[in-house]
Amino acid sequence: MLKTKFKYKSLLLAMTFAASTLVGQAAFMTTASAQEDEDDGPRQPPPTRSSEVLSDRVFRVISEVNELMNPPEEGVQPDLERAKRELDELNERYDSLNNFEKSTMLNFYTNYYLATDDIENALLTFERILTIEELREEARLRALRALGQLYASEERFQEAIDTLNTWRELSVEEDANIYLILAQSHYYLENYQAAIPLLIDHMDMVIAEGGELRKNIYGLLNLMYIELEDYRSALDVTRTMIALFDEAPEYRNLAAIYGYLEDDDKRLQTLELTYVKGYMDSEAQFLNLAQSLAGIDAPYRGIKILEDGIAKGIVEENEANLRRLTQMYIMASEFEGAVEPAERLTELANDGESWDYLGYIHLMNRDYASAVEAMQTALQRGGLENQGEVQLALARALVELDRFDEAEAAARAAQNLGEDNAQQFLTYIESSKNRFETLQQRKEESIEYYREA
Repeated sequence: MLKTKFKYKSLLLAMTFAASTLVGQAAFMTTASAQEDEDDGPRQPPPTRSSEVLSDRVFRVISEVNELMNPPEEGVQPDLERAKRELDELNERYDSLNNFEKSTMLNFYTNYYLATDDIENALLTFERILTIEELREEARLRALRALGQLYASEERFQEAIDTLNTWRELSVEEDANIYLILAQSHYYLENYQAAIPLLIDHMDMVIAEGGELRKNIYGLLNLMYIELEDYRSALDVTRTMIALFDEAPEYRNLAAIYGYLEDDDKRLQTLELTYVKGYMDSEAQFLNLAQSLAGIDAPYRGIKILEDGIAKGIVEENEANLRRLTQMYIMASEFEGAVEPAERLTELANDGESWDYLGYIHLMNRDYASAVEAMQTALQRGGLENQGEVQLALARALVELDRFDEAEAAARAAQNLGEDNAQQFLTYIESSKNRFETLQQRKEESIEYYREA
């Protein structure tokens, strides 16, 4: 599965830079404290644990680098290039430095590389810090944490997982952000079973600390449940998201999940609620709901939704959508209302099927003259799958207009096309014609009688 680029890179870099800066500041503060102790009296011999402090020479370099990278005067821009030169000169004497001096210098290097967005060298420098013998525990933990975050930001997810798991093994404290990065890294490796409990732990820790969870955290959990086809768990998460955020995507997701669960009643209820709340904003959503309602014998509700979408300009008034709308009117037996969309359809499509729809609608409205005209046009346009049915419907309309010869011709055409009821209707036409002629004859005889009286 193709994954999008790691979304939290900028956040991770900011966290890493902050951690690295704190290391540098901590080193500087430790050294400053040592210098103050030395200023209280005559210079003392170097302490026994010389690896825990900076020498005067290294202190002066690090102090200058710190001021160059973090100018104390307001409005003064950092001089990163000069700071880098100072660090490079100090690095030339690397083998003569004690462990604390090495880690302090390298942490300022990481500050420089992060500030200049040189992530590759920042990674290499953090890795180098971890090679220092007798590295203080807090320095090791900070380096592991920063390195794991950087691996994640560079989409080196397995290395991020390995490094941050080492951090967890050594650290006496847990951190919600580390759980989040681990969960995200497993997610991008498609290790959803491993990612889900880590993400839930992150969520529990944030809530326990009185924090608020971002919507995208719930969304990530939901997505992983769906990837695993654990739709019941996804349903619970989605309901929680609706309760917390009450936004359009959650309702659409809820409808989709009910679809996965094959609970069509609740899927449609959710879609209708989405519509009522005004959260539908695409043609596909309106069409999906309208056609779904038509599919459960509720076409009239579908008509109103589809017409509303057209009126709002969300659903395009094109041939396909007018055909859907006309069909729904016919399904709902709303023949008077069907005339207008059916006429618009014939204007756009002007094909046999559209004229057939219009003819049938006129027939149901007992507008037989219009029905005859529309059905004859449908037959002329051609392309009808149900040509025999159209001929038979035309015969019905013609009979109502007392156009018996034309009706007989249409019925015989239907019979030739294999329409089962055509022969029966031919008998009906003949009896209707005889009855009409008998009535006409009696009418004429009656008129003649009164003329002669």
